[in-house]
Amino acid sequence: MATAQITKLVPMLYTTDIPATIDFYVKELGFTCDAYEKDWGWATLSFEGVEIMLALPNQHLAFVKPEFTGSFYYQTPDVDLFWEQVRETARIVYPLESFEYGMREFAIYDNNGYVLQFGTPVEN
Repeated sequence: MATAQITKLVPMLYTTDIPATIDFYVKELGFTCDAYEKDWGWATLSFEGVEIMLALPNQHLAFVKPEFTGSFYYQTPDVDLFWEQVRETARIVYPLESFEYGMREFAIYDNNGYVLQFGTPVEN
């Protein structure tokens, strides 16, 4: 019997304003908008192999505002460089810091209120 496989995880973020969300990820973080289908209420963005999708809320689900009980954690080879690019314009959750668990990281909010964390492993 064959074993099922998962080859990729691509988060889909609900938003009521896809153009503004595309703008945030492209201008603030350096993502590329690979596709935007206004009639479908859907877009896909990428950044060096990382992908996310954006969608208008599913009409079959109750939707008041974008919510997620966790965060989206992006690993980067140079978190300090990323911090310098966003620190003046981003809404900061917590600033750049090295933690005893071996990560140097910071967190910001995107334009919808989703928490985005960025980190690089460091030696303790």
